[in-house]
Parts: sequence; C-alpha cells; structure tokens
Amino acid sequence: MNINFQNAKFEKSAVSKDQYPTTGLFEFAFAGRSNVGKSSMINKVLNRKSLARVSGTPGKTITINFYNIDDKIYMVDLPGYGYAKRSKEEIAKWGAMMEDYLANRKELVQTILLVDSRHTPTAQDVQMAEWIRHYHDRLIVIATKMDKLKKREIEERLDDIANTLELTEDDILVPFSTQDDEGKMTVIDMLEMMRVGELVPYDERV
Repeated sequence: MNINFQNAKFEKSAVSKDQYPTTGLFEFAFAGRSNVGKSSMINKVLNRKSLARVSGTPGKTITINFYNIDDKIYMVDLPGYGYAKRSKEEIAKWGAMMEDYLANRKELVQTILLVDSRHTPTAQDVQMAEWIRHYHDRLIVIATKMDKLKKREIEERLDDIANTLELTEDDILVPFSTQDDEGKMTVIDMLEMMRVGELVPYDERV
C-alpha cells in the first residue's frame, strides 16, 4: 500500500536515543549543512507550508526531529552542521549524537545527504558522505536550490557535486527545487521503493 505523504505530523524531537520513537517504523534521515534547506525540502515533499520549521537562524536546530508519515515511515531531520558560531562543546555533542544515530539506529533505512547546488560540496559534506557510505550501501544526494541556477550552469554544477563526492554508478543524485516540483516525485518514489526494498540504482540528472 502506497504512503500518503500528505498524512504527516511532527511526532517528537530528540537529543538522545532514549527519546527516539519506539514504533519500529522505518526511518529515512536527511543530513546537510545548516542552511542547505532540509526543512524546506521536507515541507515540499509533504505538501505542507510549515510542518518542518524553517529557521531564519542557521544552526538553530540541534535536535533530531521525527516526522510521522502516514504511520508507515519517519522522515528524520538531522541537526545541520557547519555553523561557525557553535562552540567546540556543541560541535562535539553534535558529532557524538550523529554517529550514535547513524551507527546504532536499527530502524534507519537510509541517510540522505543534501547539498547546495550552487556551491562545491564542503569538506564537511564530504565527511558526511563518507559516514553515509560507511553505514549504507549507497550514497543518495539531493542537490537543493536548483531554481537559483541559470540553465547553462546546471550541468556544470551537478558534475562538480558528483566529482567532489565521488559518486559511483550505484549512487543517486537528485536535483531539487522548492519553487516548483523538480525532484519532489523522485524523492517520494525513492522513499516508497526503499520501504519495500525495491530501489534500483538510477541517476536523476537533468
């Protein structure tokens, strides 16, 4: 039975594993820099304006936020990284929380990396990609803010992302824009297929 992505609700925020949901539903986590647009992407996929809170202050979200989708899966918004004003203690806490979640959360099916299509992935993006490769069979990358690019820039920017993150033929790169429906159905289809174990490698490059 297909997932109704419009039947979605915020379930809880967590800072430690004892606060995670206990329903046993599969989880799909989204990681990226603080200003990459994770909350906006989640809202777009769910056809909601403000279910996932979009902060005007980069780095404000320091919790793991769980969104229940149709009582079938969770979309999980991970805390953003790369915010310069965080203290060393906060950065260390973020790293420990992320590594514990990625390494030990048995409900986690796939972590998906979001990068800003306008810029070369940062060293932290590369590190997150390496984490994801360590814990999952493939790397899935969503290139956000595609509407900010000129048409002549698109191929060059996607090539740069693919090369910097060393994407292979088994990996997936999805161009995404919150200003139109670009990438929305691809993300929905991927989550549907991963839930039932039917996702095959493909490249959604334009």
